[in-house]
Amino acid sequence: MDKKSKIFFVVFFFLVLVATGLSFYKYFILKDYYIKAEAACDPQQEKCFMIESDSGEGTSYYKLVKKKARDIPLCEVDSPDCPALACQVGEDCQEVFCDETTKPEGVECTNPATFQ
Repeated sequence: MDKKSKIFFVVFFFLVLVATGLSFYKYFILKDYYIKAEAACDPQQEKCFMIESDSGEGTSYYKLVKKKARDIPLCEVDSPDCPALACQVGEDCQEVFCDETTKPEGVECTNPATFQ
């Protein structure tokens, strides 16, 4: 190989290594990405997504929460010590409620006025 090819490959692999390292740092160390998850919703207060269970277990009400991964506590969801997934004041967080634009196929929206 000539000198220019060697320099090219050294620079190329160095840049690949730097890009991989920065991605690892951003996603695994800083946890700088969003997670979208279902959270409990009160149909008397909010416009919730509503889905009925096929097994007859009842109706589920939920909203979607889009939150930074670093702000979600590391605990078992079913544990009583684990706080509910919700947006706190000052967090980079968004709650998505049910309307015609956010409603997926097969899901209905609730209206708080009908629960009053």
